[in-house]
Amino acid sequence: MKNMLGKKVGMTQIFKEDGTLVPVTVIEAGPLFVVQKKTVEKDGYNAIQVGFGDVKEKRMTKPAKGHFDKANVAYRKFLREFKVENPDEFEIGQEIKADVFSEGDMVDVTGSSKGKGTAGVIKRHGFGRGRETHGSKFHRMPGGMSAGTYPGRVFKGHRMMGRMGNERVTVQNLEVVRVDSEKNLILVKGAVPGPKKGLVSIKATVKK
Repeated sequence: MKNMLGKKVGMTQIFKEDGTLVPVTVIEAGPLFVVQKKTVEKDGYNAIQVGFGDVKEKRMTKPAKGHFDKANVAYRKFLREFKVENPDEFEIGQEIKADVFSEGDMVDVTGSSKGKGTAGVIKRHGFGRGRETHGSKFHRMPGGMSAGTYPGRVFKGHRMMGRMGNERVTVQNLEVVRVDSEKNLILVKGAVPGPKKGLVSIKATVKK
């Protein structure tokens, strides 16, 4: 299974053996614990449900507690499902560590981008600004939005001001530079979406 949940730690840089400087994002990947197995016969598809992240018992709801107690697995903050070909290869309570990936693997990392609140068209879409001289009062405004008499409306999808960020973003084809299975760390080349301590999902890149 080439899937993993992790927490973004931050960015740094390392040197390769040939002296090349590589910017990397450090991800605390796992450990994951198998909480439930799903099969085609019972659920219509093959998958495993895994838990990730420490959480205080008082923050758990009663249904969630019952779910973990039934599997005899310690309480976890996040629950996610990963599709697998054969769920029987996994056992309830099994620990999955960062060593499912190895150096040189190509992965896709998905996370929620940083929320920036309501932003104007210059910050959000890179529009140019108006001049600042000769009495101009057009500085950071969006400009014309639609045709006049016909059709007399703003077309759907027109770039305007509004909420920026806080979206699900996937960065593809990131190289795994280093894996530390003892500390559950994965170092990937480049940047991944989201703030520090943000939840990210890692999966192997599908070659087309």
